[in-house]
Amino acid sequence: MNKQGSSIKIDVTTEYIEEQSSPQENKFLFSYTIRITNLSQKNVTLKSRYWHITDGNGQVHEVNGEGVVGKTPLIKPQKSYQYTSGTMLTTPMGLMTGHYTMQTNNNVEFNAPIPVFRLAIPGIIH
Repeated sequence: MNKQGSSIKIDVTTEYIEEQSSPQENKFLFSYTIRITNLSQKNVTLKSRYWHITDGNGQVHEVNGEGVVGKTPLIKPQKSYQYTSGTMLTTPMGLMTGHYTMQTNNNVEFNAPIPVFRLAIPGIIH
């Protein structure tokens, strides 16, 4: 990883969406809200995302795609971009991690790592 990745701060909050989940069918829906803050002095554009999703049984699902929620946002220096998305797991808990591919004004691409975060129904972890 290059040093530019450290110029991006990523904060995550998660929520279990009980009303759209069906535990008897092993369907557990989670939302995650991500706030991406550009700590650099240059504009950056979020070009793509990579997700590594692991359910409670150790099964891995990988997701690659352009932008986030249909957008490739430009994030100005010292500003943030926030969005909410979701994922369905077959277990009541799991982990997500990955990275965003960012691009500077002068077309330099770099990866901004997304820290590992847990998806879990309330009360499952004591």
